[in-house]
Amino acid sequence: MTMPQNEFDLIVVGAGIVGMSAALYAQRDGLKTLICDPNPPGSGTTYGSACTIATYACIPVNNPSIFTSLPHLLTSRESPLTFNLLHGLRNPGWMLAFLNNCRPSRVKQISEALGQLLTHTDAGLDPLIAEAGAEDLMVNNDCLYVWSTKTGYEGARDSNAMRRAQGVEFDELSKDDVHQLEPNLKQPIHCGLNFKGARHVTNPQELVERMHKRFEALGGTYLSCGVERCDADDTGVTTYLKDGTELRAGHLALTAGVRSNEIKGSGAEHLPLGTERGYHILYRNDGGLVSRPVGWAEAGFYATPMAHGLRIAGTVEINAKDAAFNTKCTDYLQRKSHEMFGDIGSPDDAWLGHRPTMPDALPVIGPSPTSNRITLAFGHQHIGLTLGGVTGKIVTDLAQGRAPHCNINDFAPQRFT
Repeated sequence: MTMPQNEFDLIVVGAGIVGMSAALYAQRDGLKTLICDPNPPGSGTTYGSACTIATYACIPVNNPSIFTSLPHLLTSRESPLTFNLLHGLRNPGWMLAFLNNCRPSRVKQISEALGQLLTHTDAGLDPLIAEAGAEDLMVNNDCLYVWSTKTGYEGARDSNAMRRAQGVEFDELSKDDVHQLEPNLKQPIHCGLNFKGARHVTNPQELVERMHKRFEALGGTYLSCGVERCDADDTGVTTYLKDGTELRAGHLALTAGVRSNEIKGSGAEHLPLGTERGYHILYRNDGGLVSRPVGWAEAGFYATPMAHGLRIAGTVEINAKDAAFNTKCTDYLQRKSHEMFGDIGSPDDAWLGHRPTMPDALPVIGPSPTSNRITLAFGHQHIGLTLGGVTGKIVTDLAQGRAPHCNINDFAPQRFT
């Protein structure tokens, strides 16, 4: 049987920061590349992020303290965690796997794997930023974490020790040090950490849009259409779009975030991909209140100065990905932002996004269990913007039959099968 000729070298499914990074790297390397997404580039989870390039974020959401803090997190009105019990009962396997990965020995392994990957962040992002002419969107002014209580800070000592073990550089700051850096903070301050060399993006969607423009300038193709399924064989992958179109490529990269397990035939449909729903609110006229991203540890969110104003981004809602917008989460962010900065009025915008999350807090990056011609790259939870560039580079390596430039064994899809 003669197979149809491949029309593309690589089809990328999903145009967030991970997918667009993969597409731009591939097109830059001379691969004929198509990227498919029914939505505009960067308009999903990338758009609503906290805007940080969080090279220090090697501490997983999984944590041994979850066993003692969970009752408070689930019942307190002032908790950054919202949990839908019915959703949890419908997904007991995922919940139990998450808790199993909260064991101290496992958390240490996860932190080491994330730390290793995070060391390649700048090498993955910087070539894309330069290629897209997006240097003006980057601010190099560190990132600040603050704790309001001694108890909260003492509870984070093990996590901060793990950061140091992974080579993360930070200065420990007193209350006065924190106020000297960010004098507009009004919540109680016990102490803080300043992560040296950290940076943030003033407009993450604009970053992806510029990458997209450069991708097309290099000859890449973008289709505003969803993918229904794919079928791999010895010579390539046939991709079936939702409008009935069939396309053929040598390789396919699945980078569709929380929707990745909806693509039939990819191998992703058998993986335990979950969703951490996150929210942000925006105060358009208050971007000058801070000079860098400030994370309030106990409250579970960042305040970030960006092109559109002051973004308050964070919280975790465990719920079905298509559940209704939960105003309790944005009300919480508004209350806490007023504690942080005083009465700054009502927010001008509110947003809900979906962080793709595996139960071990590690992304899936590597060949699909279905076929080596399909690469899975999703599940970056809170650090997709940070790891988008390095993941895109890995995807391009695999599409060209090259060994990735860094070890990805810990992120293999096969760890779940």
